Amino acid sequence: MASLFARFRQLSVKRLISKSTRTVAGQVLVFQVALVVLLVACGVLALILQSERDSSAEARRRSTAVAQTFAHSPGVLAALQTPDPSKILQPLTEAARRAADVDFIVVMDTTGIRYTHPLPDRIGKRFVGEIRPSLAGKVYVESVDGPLGREVQATVPVKDAGSDVVALVSAGMKVKNVESQLNQQLPIILGAGAGALALSAGVTALVGRRLRRQTHSLAPDEMALMYEHHDTVLHSVREGVLIVAADGRLMLANDEARRLLELPPDIEGRFVSDLPGLDPETKALLASGREATDEVYLAGERLIAVNQRPTGREGGPRETVVTLRDSTELQAVTGRAEVARERLRLLYDAGLHIGTTLDVLRTADELARVPIPRFADFVTVDLADAVLHGDEPAPTGTAMRRAAVSGIVDDHPLIEQGRLFDYVPATPQARGYGSGRSQLVSDLPNATSWRVQDPERARAVIDYGIHSLITAPIQARGVVLGMASFWRAQQHERFNEEDVSLAEELVARAAISIDNARRYTREHTLAVTLQRSLLPQAMPEQNALDIAYRYLPAQSGVGGDWFDVIPMPGSRVALAVGDVVGHGLHAAATMGRLRTAVHNFSALDLPPDELLSHLDDLVGSIDQSETVESAAGVVGATCLYGIYDPVTRRYVMARAGHLAPALVRPDGTVTFPDVPAGPPLGLGGMPFQTAELCLAEGTQLVLYTDGLIEDRRRDLDVGMELLREALTGNPGRPPEETCQDVLDSVLPGRPKDDVALLVARTRQLPPDRVADWDVPPDPAAVAGMRDAVSRKLEAWDLSELGFTMELILSELITNAIRYGSGPIHVRLIRDRALICEVADGSSTSPHLRYAATTDEGGRGLFLVSQMAERWGTRYSPQGKVIWAEQALP
Repeated sequence: MASLFARFRQLSVKRLISKSTRTVAGQVLVFQVALVVLLVACGVLALILQSERDSSAEARRRSTAVAQTFAHSPGVLAALQTPDPSKILQPLTEAARRAADVDFIVVMDTTGIRYTHPLPDRIGKRFVGEIRPSLAGKVYVESVDGPLGREVQATVPVKDAGSDVVALVSAGMKVKNVESQLNQQLPIILGAGAGALALSAGVTALVGRRLRRQTHSLAPDEMALMYEHHDTVLHSVREGVLIVAADGRLMLANDEARRLLELPPDIEGRFVSDLPGLDPETKALLASGREATDEVYLAGERLIAVNQRPTGREGGPRETVVTLRDSTELQAVTGRAEVARERLRLLYDAGLHIGTTLDVLRTADELARVPIPRFADFVTVDLADAVLHGDEPAPTGTAMRRAAVSGIVDDHPLIEQGRLFDYVPATPQARGYGSGRSQLVSDLPNATSWRVQDPERARAVIDYGIHSLITAPIQARGVVLGMASFWRAQQHERFNEEDVSLAEELVARAAISIDNARRYTREHTLAVTLQRSLLPQAMPEQNALDIAYRYLPAQSGVGGDWFDVIPMPGSRVALAVGDVVGHGLHAAATMGRLRTAVHNFSALDLPPDELLSHLDDLVGSIDQSETVESAAGVVGATCLYGIYDPVTRRYVMARAGHLAPALVRPDGTVTFPDVPAGPPLGLGGMPFQTAELCLAEGTQLVLYTDGLIEDRRRDLDVGMELLREALTGNPGRPPEETCQDVLDSVLPGRPKDDVALLVARTRQLPPDRVADWDVPPDPAAVAGMRDAVSRKLEAWDLSELGFTMELILSELITNAIRYGSGPIHVRLIRDRALICEVADGSSTSPHLRYAATTDEGGRGLFLVSQMAERWGTRYSPQGKVIWAEQALP
């Protein structure tokens, strides 16, 4: 390296400039040296500016860090609370200042009076600088003219345990000390820049010297002369070059062109039309002089790629330059690459078009369609019949179902779609199913094993022209689900070993989709079965309402929508509809739990608001238990619950986050009653309110879930208006027709959520089937009530029930008189059963018990329970009602 720099120093500057600048290398050298000098100068300037900025930033960071460290040091707060803080803090600040290498640390009170300072005479005087930001709890950095000169200082607050600012700490450095650090770095920066400049200039000179050696120190005119003598290069390239004059004469042909075209030695000067051995199309192209790009022509046994460009300039001779390349091998490689590209395109299309749905048959059909006609003429897909139902396939090829058939034509001799059959053990399909390996039959006419499946059909396949077969197992997660068979006829060459790998890749892409569809089918079937079992299987018998309903599961699976119709005592009927947000087994199971809870609570004959409160508590407890165990609580459950009384035509309802029902009046008008909207179930803390409506006979109650009217493509108001239009103007329409018309008019084309719809048309119990009396609170009135009830039963042709009903009525009225309070009211209802109701103003509930031998009472309710079909108690705002039912003869 030393000798290299010695030789570099021997080059005089005068010689470098005088000789180099007239050559191409010299001109490049001068430009490079100037560029290097400029880059080094810019780099040095950038380093100086960066160093200055970094020094200033370091001073600020150090001042801030020292001030914060001292402000949070133990003992500072205690020293500030002493009578003379300076006595304790001054030694501490000086020691910390020397250790942290700063020029000062000042502790002051909140008014800016110093406790410490490097100059003791400054203690007790006001601090020079801004303290208001620090009093506000902030760190403030500034540059000021202080007692030590121009200073960079940081001021931080000192806070007590209550986060109140009780003092301030300021630390800083003198600006000249900061600048001195920069001055110490400046020689290093300048030295590094000078070294970089010298090294760069030296490297540039060496590069220039190498360039001069490679160009032989030629001037531009000398290099132009050199390029005119180009025959050596021209005749050594592996690409044919021809120069053709405007009149069609061949002016130049290099060695490669002579070899490719097999031209004789004395070819220059002859017309291209007279060249021997050239194809007429090639001669026509060379004589035309037109532009050509990679046009392929035949020259003997070679395929020649021809490029042709005119070269004549204005005022110069018009000539054409032709380049020739031997593309025979390239064409072969291109053919193989095209085949590979077609296969990759086929696999890409398979990835896009196979497995678009979670339907087994649809996925099998996609597998059968994608390879046609690019890979096969016919494709058949056979799946184990258990797979179509979501079950695990059998280990042998029995009970196989032809799931899909596709081909270039529909008229073919292959087994039709949907047929169930067994694989014969000797066939390729059976071997592939059992071993999990693909089977190739490249010559079907001469093969015999595949014929045993169906000899007559095999002859038809051969006569049709199908000549080769690949059958590949549809295998996913180590289980063979079926077989895919690819058939080729006369339109394709016979299958070979390379085609087997492509067939396996196609089937492998479809196998996972088919298995996913199978698993989804199984889970969907289980979920649908569960949900169907949880929903009402049939409507209960009752005379209060004409009922029709619809339930439509969502496309993505079962959901949590549900409804119920529950007969109540006194000929009343409860209607409930609810929704559990989400889909799948969890939503269906939760729906079943809520429906069961509504049944249980309705058995207590609770008002709608109380029932929803109990249901809300239940959902809250479910959320707590499931959140702890599985983090899958009931989220977004809603419910609408109402009770209709056909005697009074009163409908009392309450809702928990659910949509209000629609009412279709007998005149055909539609309204949405204003029912107080309670929170969804499970939130807790908010009471529910009831709304009471008096409904004319023939009014239709329409209860529904949000899946009917909500859709991502339209607003909720639009869905409500569509529902109103579907219900308006048809007052006499039966509930069944109403359900269907609403679904046809309102439901979106492809609903994303499940839908529950319940339509109930009200009836009124005829007045002649109801009898009621007011009873005075006198035991003597019991006999009169027995006579009145007996006469009413005779009028209803129910005299045979008189004795039992009189006994039941006597016990109930006696209990009301002895233990209840007025007013006492008796009501007799003849419906599907004979119902006796005794109401009083007391909320005390009677209880059934066994009376002891010595007890004088306690046997009345026991007798009632033995003689009545059912009995019970319900509460009202006025008190309670004890009722009992007897079956009609």
